[in-house]
Amino acid sequence: MANEKVQKRGFFSKVKQFFRNYKSEIKKITWSSKTDVVKNTAVVLVVMVAAAIVIALLDFGASTLIDLLGKIAP
Repeated sequence: MANEKVQKRGFFSKVKQFFRNYKSEIKKITWSSKTDVVKNTAVVLVVMVAAAIVIALLDFGASTLIDLLGKIAP
């Protein structure tokens, strides 16, 4: 163990290996098709708009209720 030389890799060698591994992992990814991405984006936008409308209606209702209660008991 004492006689073994441990060869350390240099900085640029490590960076080069990192990008090789990165490229290898990127090739393994199963990417969604463009139509799937467009459909999913549309679903997300519709849900966001629906949630915004629901929150706006709840806010309007709550503020109206508070105004009515403020007029009843000044």
